[in-house]
Amino acid sequence: MKRPTIHDVAAAAGVSRGTVSRLLNGDKYVSPAARVAIERAISETGYVVNRAARSLVTQRTGSVAMVLSEPHQKLFEDPNYSTLIRVAIRMLAERDMSLVMMLAGDEGDRERVVRYVRGGHADGVLLVSTHAGDPLVEALTSGPPAVSCGAVIGHENVIPYAAADERLGARQMTEYFVSQGRKRIAMITGPMDTPGGIQRLEGFAEVLGRKATTKLIAHGDWTQASGERAMTGLLERAPDIDAVFVASDLMAAGALAALRAAGRRVPDDVAVGGFDDSSVALSTHPPLTTIRQPLADMAQETIRLLFALLDGAKHVDPVILPTELVIRDSA
Repeated sequence: MKRPTIHDVAAAAGVSRGTVSRLLNGDKYVSPAARVAIERAISETGYVVNRAARSLVTQRTGSVAMVLSEPHQKLFEDPNYSTLIRVAIRMLAERDMSLVMMLAGDEGDRERVVRYVRGGHADGVLLVSTHAGDPLVEALTSGPPAVSCGAVIGHENVIPYAAADERLGARQMTEYFVSQGRKRIAMITGPMDTPGGIQRLEGFAEVLGRKATTKLIAHGDWTQASGERAMTGLLERAPDIDAVFVASDLMAAGALAALRAAGRRVPDDVAVGGFDDSSVALSTHPPLTTIRQPLADMAQETIRLLFALLDGAKHVDPVILPTELVIRDSA
């Protein structure tokens, strides 16, 4: 069966081939009547746009590269990434654009990402979980428009971003522990070359001041295993801990496992608080008190910033969204 062409659409719509071409290429100056007729003709003929041919004319690929600067296993372990991907796919689909998922967890991956993007295969780049000093960032700043979900350390004024108010969330959790009469409050941070790692620790320290000693602070890498290791280390150094703020729900699940192994009751002996309000927070035992960051809204705002750049904006301001304390049974 012959594949329908743009000529078939034009004939069915009763308009010229040029009018159909202008509509398909995003021209705003097509009359409403012609637009309706062409869209009906496309539906009736079953015409499918030839993206390769269109890109030769528009210099657009119709795709955006989402670049996750983490090892591939974190993509499947952390539920936050699925939220970002789901929102991005939905919003891009509304513009008839596709999402290309790319991992940049090591040097080889980064080189492939740079070749792909600089080769003109993506109209824009969405950065996720980028670490300070990542050479990938410098390599991408001279390419197509790039935005980030979360700030990129050192490039806050170069790469637009949408983020949760990390310090606010950390203060909310720490202040809650203090209000509950907890005296020895520890923290498990995220990686200290990420905004979430740095700013959540800063919010914690802003509340506790001198009580936020290095003895009561351990570091994780956002994985559940790292939360378990960090909690075990904290209990060895400071067995009188009565609360711990963990910088992600996934790491908090690991901390809960370590506390169970040590015979500590939650929250009677040690209160535990997380950060994200991801699906993990409802699957732990007990359910996790946590900080809700509006991840879906962050993803929407990040894509909105990218759309603005793709539409010709020279500058867009970052978007910072508030967090919320969600109290459950762990604290």
